[in-house]
Amino acid sequence: MNLTTPNPVLDDAPVPARPGRRLFMKALGAAGGGLLLQVAVPGALAHAAAASASSSARFVPNALVRIDRSGKVTLVMPYVEMGQGTYTSIPMLIAEELEIDIADVALEHAPADATRYGNPALGGQMTGGSTTMRAAWMPMRQAGAGARIMLVRAAAQQWQVDPSTCHAERGTVIHAASGRKLSYGQLVDAAAKQPVPDVKDIVLKPRDQFRLIGTPAKRLDTKGKLDGSAQYGIDVVLPGMKVAALAISPVNGGRLVGLDEAAARKIKGVRQVVRLDDCAAVVADNMGAAKKGIAALALRWDDGPNAKVSTESIVANMTKAAQAPGAKVRLENDPQAALKGAAKVVEATYELPFLAHAPMEPMNCTVHVQADRCDVWVGTQIIGLAQVVAAKASGLPVEKVTIHNFLIGGGFGRRLEVDGVERAVRIAKHVKHPVKVIWTREEDIQHDMFRPYFYDRMQAGLDAAGKPVAWTAHITGSSVLGRFMPAAFNNGFDSETVDGADNPPYAFPSIGVTYTRHEPQGVPTAFWRGVGPAHNVFVVESFIDELATTAGADPLQYRLDLLAHNPRARNVLALAAEKAGWKGPKQGSAGRGLSVQFAFGTYMAMVVDAVVGPENEIRVPRVVCAVDCGTVVNPDTVQAQVQSAVVFGISAALYGAVTIKDGRVEQSNFHDYRVLRMHEAPLVETHIVDSGETPGGMGEPGTAAVMPALANAVHALTGKRVRKMPIGATV
Repeated sequence: MNLTTPNPVLDDAPVPARPGRRLFMKALGAAGGGLLLQVAVPGALAHAAAASASSSARFVPNALVRIDRSGKVTLVMPYVEMGQGTYTSIPMLIAEELEIDIADVALEHAPADATRYGNPALGGQMTGGSTTMRAAWMPMRQAGAGARIMLVRAAAQQWQVDPSTCHAERGTVIHAASGRKLSYGQLVDAAAKQPVPDVKDIVLKPRDQFRLIGTPAKRLDTKGKLDGSAQYGIDVVLPGMKVAALAISPVNGGRLVGLDEAAARKIKGVRQVVRLDDCAAVVADNMGAAKKGIAALALRWDDGPNAKVSTESIVANMTKAAQAPGAKVRLENDPQAALKGAAKVVEATYELPFLAHAPMEPMNCTVHVQADRCDVWVGTQIIGLAQVVAAKASGLPVEKVTIHNFLIGGGFGRRLEVDGVERAVRIAKHVKHPVKVIWTREEDIQHDMFRPYFYDRMQAGLDAAGKPVAWTAHITGSSVLGRFMPAAFNNGFDSETVDGADNPPYAFPSIGVTYTRHEPQGVPTAFWRGVGPAHNVFVVESFIDELATTAGADPLQYRLDLLAHNPRARNVLALAAEKAGWKGPKQGSAGRGLSVQFAFGTYMAMVVDAVVGPENEIRVPRVVCAVDCGTVVNPDTVQAQVQSAVVFGISAALYGAVTIKDGRVEQSNFHDYRVLRMHEAPLVETHIVDSGETPGGMGEPGTAAVMPALANAVHALTGKRVRKMPIGATV
């Protein structure tokens, strides 16, 4: 894969009005010749920036197909690759309709420009929420098909034949009757002069004609990751660059009151000490010297107003807040009256801890601030906001800030935040050289922005046969979306925080869902691989399992009976159970647990086996997953995402917990914030439902599905209900 960071030349072309819910395309002549196809993604502003006449100039498109005279096809990628396979699946969409091989598509990272590169599913220039394939599915295919139509028309005009007698195949246009052929490179100048087809006239391939979509495709980024040529933010090397390590106040809201700069400067290779209000950085020739410099600083802190905050105090305040009525999220058929008339009422309280992201690539950002410009080299999920924050921190206009984006070594929502960019720019303002600011693993974990702590009160009323007649859920916790996008917080709640709780897959005669927003003192919270569903699906699927046990019913059949109205959910659950050989919640020495969900546009079910390991710990030998994510672009990517999410989710369920004492995060590295080791990873079987529905998301659903299935398996194994995570704290 040829992946470069463009250096665009912009003009002052005005931005037109926001387009409607259709896709617009425009053909542009390329400097030096060629075809550029500008695509305006639905819901996003778009305009073309014409470059100068210089043959070295480039255009800055929205989602743009560019074909040059050599036949090279370039896609300027509006999304980022952080391991999810985007940089293979999206080229498959273009290549399918353009009739080329995906290996023939070169990629460029899109520059910061939300008006051209905005994600139509999220409204800004960001990658997250398992939205990429859902957002790209139609626009990218239409872009490829539109380019193909223009190339065919250009060839037909040259041959003076009807375009319907020509077809495209592997980068050429063929006139079968005469055997004539022209490559795309030979046609691009003429194609650029063709009228752009109206979107309503573009007929996309039917499923039975797909050549690439739905077939396993090798990842285009694998080779670079194997041979070391793939570039992540942490890999940046610039002439004259220095490296900085930093130490941030151990208590959120604390201030730096003293340090021994002279001691740090005695370290060989240390060039400079930068002191900010809440952190210190040591700038050195290399990371080793910078870390030694930090250790020598003898930092002194004023811990500030959060010095006495603890997990216990946070939970106590949250428990108190949870007693309030809360905002009404959903209310149908008077559940309180139904509870009063129920044969039995079941109640449970669930607690889910703060969680860190802990990506393999720790936070890092390289910055060079000059008098008239600021350059930032970083891997970020939200390039547009990174540009705005860098501009504010540097004191320069936004147009003077250039973000050079890179592959991301793990995001999980952490790189939807820009605190790392802001700190790096603030430090770089004091350094005359480019400076790479790298967070150590300890700084990364202890100064993360954490998955919120949640406290949920559940009630259900059962009839004489054990079937639910009422279901209520009261959620208490932080609203990440309320901070991230305040306008999305309406009527006392936001849709993301309650996602998975407000619309469970089951049919309940009466239901009530309420929410109390409670922001924890001194602990910043953020998105974490599916904040809403990862929390709510755990609670819903754990509680439904409790109801099945109370009713004396098989957990599988109990769920199936409540899913008669929901065929796709019922289908994945039945498929997972069949492939796992479900014979009940206990099989031999293993406890078995189930879950089913609809999240991020995808239906998924899991069966998890839990056993007691040699050191009396819970181990997971096998996970069986059934997934209906609509039309599958690359089945290999779907399987890889399930495997990744399973490992991520099991790690969180068994070990994940960030705790606070005296305002400080107690965990610091993988020895006390554990993730599964290779020998602990389960066998993961993924069974994909053949579906013609539009694609659903795959980056996050598996994490939400595996945690309750594991908790239910632990109950089957030990007889203990998991109502408080992590599981290790329960059994």
